[in-house]
Amino acid sequence: MGKIRIVSDSTCDLSAELKEKYDIRIIPLCIVMDDKSYYDMVDITPEEIFTWADANKTTPKTAATDIQSAIDFLKPFKEAGEEVIYIGISEDMSTTCNVLRLAKDELEYDRCFIVNSMNLSTGIGLQILRAADMAEEGKSAEEIVEEISETRVDVRASFVVDTLTYLARGGRCSAATALLANTLQLKPRIEVKMGKMGVGQKYRGKHAKVLMKYVKEMEEDLLKSDKKRVFVTHTKMDQGIVDEIKEYLVSLDYFDEVIETVAGGVISSHCGPGTLGVLFYAK
Repeated sequence: MGKIRIVSDSTCDLSAELKEKYDIRIIPLCIVMDDKSYYDMVDITPEEIFTWADANKTTPKTAATDIQSAIDFLKPFKEAGEEVIYIGISEDMSTTCNVLRLAKDELEYDRCFIVNSMNLSTGIGLQILRAADMAEEGKSAEEIVEEISETRVDVRASFVVDTLTYLARGGRCSAATALLANTLQLKPRIEVKMGKMGVGQKYRGKHAKVLMKYVKEMEEDLLKSDKKRVFVTHTKMDQGIVDEIKEYLVSLDYFDEVIETVAGGVISSHCGPGTLGVLFYAK
């Protein structure tokens, strides 16, 4: 058997440092603006997306990678005799997993495994790093795929958005709902369950206080979770707020690692600036 290679797509929101540390390769999704397609985090940054979205009063469209790009992505791993485990964005949110399956079939790549994370952002990232840890421990590709597939339902992924404007522009809530929520300073908690996004609790008030309330409400669950790592993932926002959240998580004296990452173009396009989530594995 060859080296086990863990790969994903750009929605996993892992930092450059983490991708380098665990040798994770990424295939980018596409961001479509003004009928031009850009590769997420290759051709375009979240900052450029926010500038364009605010100027045009709309949000970019996002799209799965194309079949040829997927073939080009997988081919070098096959030629190197590597076993590939791709852990990708929820199939309820994107066709990317299916595109990778088609590329695998086209290449007749038997030792390529496609895993639907049933998640997004570092909800995928948690699964990637668990898979990478298992590969480092010498587990087989089949053992890793079985473990990740069985435990993906234990990932707790949620975010609080600062404004509903971006979700409304993308058709994920009505303009009237967004206007009312923004006027009342309502900030919904978006939760990922069984591969789909839904709205949980709605908070009201200043963003910094709302975010701290959101995290503290999870304290009981956090202290029962897998202590290996917890992610704080956010789009463009006040670093001081992010640091407060991280300090609180460190103060729990529970996690081996508290990891901050900044969301890429896909999450930023849909959620807008000021979005923050705390993501972890339940035990």
